[in-house]
Amino acid sequence: MLINLNGQDAYCYTGGKAFNQAQPTAVFIHGAQNDHSVWILQTRYFAHHGFNVLAVDLPGHGRSKGAALASVEQMADWLLALLDAAGVPQAMLIGHSMGSLIALETCAKAPQRVSKLAMVGTAYPMKVSDMLLNAARDEEQTAIDMVNIWSHTSIAQKPSCPGPGFYVMGGSQRLMQRISKVNPDKVFYTDFSACHAYSNGEIAAQAVACPTLFVLGKKDMMTPPKASALLSKAITGSQVSMIENCGHSLMAEQPDAVLQALYTFAKAAV
Repeated sequence: MLINLNGQDAYCYTGGKAFNQAQPTAVFIHGAQNDHSVWILQTRYFAHHGFNVLAVDLPGHGRSKGAALASVEQMADWLLALLDAAGVPQAMLIGHSMGSLIALETCAKAPQRVSKLAMVGTAYPMKVSDMLLNAARDEEQTAIDMVNIWSHTSIAQKPSCPGPGFYVMGGSQRLMQRISKVNPDKVFYTDFSACHAYSNGEIAAQAVACPTLFVLGKKDMMTPPKASALLSKAITGSQVSMIENCGHSLMAEQPDAVLQALYTFAKAAV
């Protein structure tokens, strides 16, 4: 689905289902140098089991036009404008990595718009090393290689691949390369810089009043589980789902476990 925001196309994947006002809406927000497709195995299920789905491409990513936004706060404002344009008064927000910070900031800016919050592969502060920032700015392919090595538990899916012919690490690399090809304006560096600079996380977390779930990869080297402690402690009543044998690319490495955690949380009574 394409939505016009300030003269620019914003793309949302809907799981192949038309919007139904009688159903709740789940909004999925990707991380750095990604697009909506990282959620494909989870969003299809949500869309066919009682939810409207809006899996967004952030500006400058995937099929959404415009420049990549330079701060988490700007991305949260963009997301709220998209919800307005889509006619969604309230939604569950599900964000991965950078997307988790966007979901958190959106929840703090407009708590009445968020029914539930799920933060997947998150950390705060989400600092990025100088080595990785420099690589994203000057040698983007090197940054892509570094991130994919650090985001997966191994080069081969264990104990077996979730689908025949589905190469988890290779798929992630190709997606990041495609983002670079579609938008050569150093998207990775812009995204990483936004994560690195975001400083409102603790204040935003203290303002969260809706049910909140943290979905964390036990072997995540990019955002280690312990790095989410500041946020989880600040959000009263938050829950944690720890995914075994999983790194930062949770949705691809352990798709069924991530889906079960998210869908069980989404369906739970408030």
